[in-house]
Amino acid sequence: MAITRINTYSDSRFSPEALRQHGCFLVDGTPCEVRIVAADTAVVTGCPEKHLAALIESFRFNAPHITRFLGTDDRPLTRLPPVEPFPVRLRDIQPSQFFVDEEKLAAVRTFVHRAEDVIVPVAAHGRRFISLDGHTRLFLAAQQGWETVLAVHDTADSVLLAFAAEAARRGVHTPSDMTVLSHGDYEVQWNAFCDAFIASLPDA
Repeated sequence: MAITRINTYSDSRFSPEALRQHGCFLVDGTPCEVRIVAADTAVVTGCPEKHLAALIESFRFNAPHITRFLGTDDRPLTRLPPVEPFPVRLRDIQPSQFFVDEEKLAAVRTFVHRAEDVIVPVAAHGRRFISLDGHTRLFLAAQQGWETVLAVHDTADSVLLAFAAEAARRGVHTPSDMTVLSHGDYEVQWNAFCDAFIASLPDA
C-alpha cells in the first residue's frame, strides 16, 4: 500500500478546502480526504476501510492533535486518546526551517482566523521549543501580532535538531524571522537545500 500526500492547491479530484489544509492523499491511487472541522476532529472521505488506520497515521504525522475521525455522515470512525494542546509563546519557539511559501501562506489564511486555530507539534529544547511542523501557521501568527499559540508535545530526531540548529545559525530564532518566498523560489531554494543538507549529515 502506498500513501502519497498531495501538496498542491489545484486538483480536481479533491475539494478546495481539503487542499488548502493539506488533507488530501492518494491511497493506492484512490483519492482520499481528511478535512479538519474542529479543534480535535476531522472528517474522512473516500478511504477504503482497510486502509483507514494507515491514512489516519499518515495524516496525524502533521496534525497529532486530531484524535477524533468521522465519516461523511458523522458516523464515528476512530477515537484516539485525546491530546491536550498547551499555550506557548511565539518568542519561545525555535523554527526548524527558515523559508515560507507565499502560496501556502495564502492558503493558510483561509482557515486560520485566530490564535487558537494554530496548533503545532513542538519538542522541548532547554527552556524553549523546536517547531516540528506548522511553520506557515506560526509565521502567520507572528504577522497577525499574536503572542501565544497552541502546541502539542512531540519529539525531535537528530535530523530535525540539525535543521533547527541551521535555522538558528542563519539568524532564524523565532517564527517572525523566517523569509517569505514565491512558490517557485521556495520549491527551488528550500527543497534543494533540504536534499543537500540531509545528505551532508553524518547519519544520512
